[in-house]
Parts: sequence; structure tokens; C-alpha cells
Amino acid sequence: MSDHLRDKPQKREKRTGKAPSEASHGVRAKDPTGRTKDSISTVSCLDDPGHNDDNARMPITKENTYQLGPSKRFPVPAVTDILKDVLTSYLQDEKYEAEWSQKMTKTICEVIRARVKDLMIHRYKFVVLVSIGQLTGQSMQISSRCLWDASNDTLASYSFKNSSLFGVGSVYAVYYE
Repeated sequence: MSDHLRDKPQKREKRTGKAPSEASHGVRAKDPTGRTKDSISTVSCLDDPGHNDDNARMPITKENTYQLGPSKRFPVPAVTDILKDVLTSYLQDEKYEAEWSQKMTKTICEVIRARVKDLMIHRYKFVVLVSIGQLTGQSMQISSRCLWDASNDTLASYSFKNSSLFGVGSVYAVYYE
């Protein structure tokens, strides 16, 4: 190979800032026909190195829609009605007990999440928070903080109170592209 052809990869390297390749160092490999040629390095990777089955890849089932906003807005009044119904039905006749409230918050969260998912609101992820506390004349402030897209993300909240306890339920709907 002439010096002119060897200098070509080095010039390209200076222009693009790439690391030197084996070809620029004069490494030669044999062609299947027996002739030598400049080698080109390629890297391939398998997801699971133990399986080399070519038919293991599943076909892509969903294509990009290039949809930048929700097609259906999150129905805050409907979710508020779900929160009101669930909190009222579970907490109406109960008295506050610490162990019971720990188990009940998990149960109420699961019920609310299932009912909100039944609304079939696509492209939203839901975060459900429920707090139950004893009503003894004290005050309490609940706040939260997260990254928020004001045009697409929203929340629904409801507070319940009886003679011995209070319950606060919140559903955060975060749009997921």
C-alpha cells in the first residue's frame, strides 16, 4: 500500500477527532481469498451472551406515533368521585388504630389504582397516595414535589373526615410519551 493511502485514515482522524484504528497502524488481515487487506474493526453485542438463537428476537409490536400530547385529557372530576367513593366507603364507620391504618392505606391505594386504571386513560402513569391519621385537634400539612409538565400532568385529591380519623387521597397523573 502506498504512503498516500496510509496517511488518509490519519488525516480523517485529525479532522473528526476519532481514536486511531488498527488500519491506521498498518495492521493487515488476510482476505478469504488469501490476499492481505487493511482490517476494519467491528463490534457486535448480544443481549444475553448465553443464547445465540437468531429467531429469539420478538417483532416490534408498537410503532412510534409521534404524538406529543394526550389524545384524551385526564378526567379530574371522575377520579375525584372515585376518591370520594373509596375513602367514604372504607373509612365511614372506622375508629383510628395505628396498625389498622397502615394496612388500610395499602388496601385503599390498590383499590383506587385499580378503579382509575379501569377508566382506560392511555399514556398516563398514576401515582396514588393515601394518608390516614388520628383526629385530635392537631393540624397537618401534606406537600409533594416532582418534575411537572403543567400542560399535560395533573392531579385529583379528596379529604375525608369522621369523628376519630381523617383520610387524604391523591392521584397524580403524569403524561408518558
